[in-house]
Amino acid sequence: MKEKVDALRTKFQADLQAVSDKAGLEELRLSFMSKKGAIQDLMKELSQIPNDQKKDAGQLINMFKQEVAKHFDERKKELDALEEKRLIESSESYDESMPTESPVGSYHPITLIQRELEDIFKSMGFDVEDYNEIVDDYNCFEALNIPKFHPARDMQDTYYLSTNNQLLKSHTSAAQNTIMRKYGDKLKKNGRPIRAVFPGRCFRNEAIDSCHDNTFFQMEGVMIDENISISNLIYFMKTMLSEVFEKDVTVRLRPGFFPFVEPGFELDIQCLICGGDGCPSCKGSGWLELCPCGMIHPNVLKHGGINTEEDPFKYTGFAFGLGLTRLAMMKYGVKDIRIFNEGDINALSQFESK
Repeated sequence: MKEKVDALRTKFQADLQAVSDKAGLEELRLSFMSKKGAIQDLMKELSQIPNDQKKDAGQLINMFKQEVAKHFDERKKELDALEEKRLIESSESYDESMPTESPVGSYHPITLIQRELEDIFKSMGFDVEDYNEIVDDYNCFEALNIPKFHPARDMQDTYYLSTNNQLLKSHTSAAQNTIMRKYGDKLKKNGRPIRAVFPGRCFRNEAIDSCHDNTFFQMEGVMIDENISISNLIYFMKTMLSEVFEKDVTVRLRPGFFPFVEPGFELDIQCLICGGDGCPSCKGSGWLELCPCGMIHPNVLKHGGINTEEDPFKYTGFAFGLGLTRLAMMKYGVKDIRIFNEGDINALSQFESK
């Protein structure tokens, strides 16, 4: 075992020095530290070692694992410093002593909640992607198991454009097909799970009130691999909510219909404005719909090129849609959703920049 660890250490040190950016560093981390990585392969070999040698071999592997994690952290800091230096050297010069003529601004509350969620999901191994606000009918509906003229389209009162069969994105799920095709090869060739979140602005012809607007923000997420189950979905949701609200929150999971997942669920959070007593923000129910989610429908995986007709169930996955606007309302105690789009500086300046 010692010879194998030493050989792996030599390879790791050489590969680590060859890494020149954070994307390459993440690929290297997964090749060593993931559930299908080199260190996990060493752990599997412990069963073949005589019992009197297992303890020493296990300690040797654990020490190597800690060493690898330490070097990854150090290399990441080095790459961050190099990137910061590059940005400074490429920037135009300015006079730091010049006084500002206006008060320092602050980030929009939606930006704050989005960045916080991105950091949480990055720590869980998710990639963060961006996507267009103007999309075509195929990606917004047909690729999501919603064919033309299907009644499920009535769930979203969509803004269509006059040319080229385009429309304003009515949900962040419109990015699913593109994400699957972007990462599908890595899943099939390298066994790397597809883990991605893609925040964005959405548009629907809603009747505007204290908890509805025609422009709102969501964050879609997908995870696709072999043997993904509902329990994986629930774990990720609980972890995210506990991180965002920094406390335990009361949630409920109930059945919900969405054409692109089967089974589908609605994850509701007890209203943090009224504590569950009922208020205009939660329409008097004490609950706020926060996260539609479920297992990705097999037809959607086929459209995305993940599964084939010959093997339609090889890969499974879950998808979830977080309402960034509603999360911001709950986190910051905002009672009226319209504040976020009205551009009221007096209201928005109360939020702390990060």
